[in-house]
Amino acid sequence: MDTAGRVALVTGGSGGIGAAVVRRLAADGYSVGVHYARNRATADGVVADVAAEGGHALAVGGDVGDEPAMTAVFDAVETAFGGLDVVVNTAGIMLLAPIAELDLADLDRMHHTNIRGTFVVSQQAARRVRPGGAIINFSTTVRRTQYPGYGAYVASKAAVEGMTLILARELRGRDITVNAVAPGPTATALFLDGKDEATVARLAEAAPLGRLGQPDDIAETVAFLAGPGRWVNGQVVYANGGLA
Repeated sequence: MDTAGRVALVTGGSGGIGAAVVRRLAADGYSVGVHYARNRATADGVVADVAAEGGHALAVGGDVGDEPAMTAVFDAVETAFGGLDVVVNTAGIMLLAPIAELDLADLDRMHHTNIRGTFVVSQQAARRVRPGGAIINFSTTVRRTQYPGYGAYVASKAAVEGMTLILARELRGRDITVNAVAPGPTATALFLDGKDEATVARLAEAAPLGRLGQPDDIAETVAFLAGPGRWVNGQVVYANGGLA
């Protein structure tokens, strides 16, 4: 697919899977908005990496659940690069506890970022992405594996899947695909935080491929949906090494 002149915005693009997505899309020739919530220095580092490879990127900050802040983020990317073709919404938080024990303040935090944030970003994307573009949200393989302790997180991602699949139908006739990627266990700070070595090893062995996913594995799936995968629409794509 010819990506010359194409523009992407990656929320949560300053680290983990988001940073890998930024670098992969930039390698494909996209100009990329690198969104961050708090850590400008990390986002600037990703922008510098892209520039070092001859690409174009811009750091843009804001709370994904804040409509004025995200309007400004979308405005900044369009002003800098002349439009918008792909929005990848990797921003999310994961707070784990059994349902009976979860602090409801943690539930509210995940709702704000994972549900409201995805809705705000999807809404802006639906209004702005050009024909031939793509909107890619993020779910989780735990929606199927149903591990104890993930109830509130999975509930937030089930909501993401629901709004993603409906948006794909709402954009009929616009030539814009809308999909969600559902990673399995992936070696990021978000996944590794709070897990001991035995737990990490057990989860790595759960997939038939016998390892944790890497951010670059997920970025490859995103690059396919953003570019050549034009006939994949209204789907949840599981990128998990064969985990059930």
